[in-house]
Amino acid sequence: MGRIGGGELLLIALIAILLFGASRLSDIGKGLGEGIKNFKKGLRDDSGDAEAKKQIEAKPGDDAKKS
Repeated sequence: MGRIGGGELLLIALIAILLFGASRLSDIGKGLGEGIKNFKKGLRDDSGDAEAKKQIEAKPGDDAKKS
């Protein structure tokens, strides 16, 4: 009990097609894919920003040591 087999997936897909229609499902899938893509992009941008902040914070300390 906990695993979903092929029959259950087929039944879920059939119900989704009946509820939303084939064209609407493709729009939903496209929107979901774009959302995941933007989420991952945001995660990468945030980690890049954190590294840039560390470098900016490190530079003034390095300049002070040289003076």
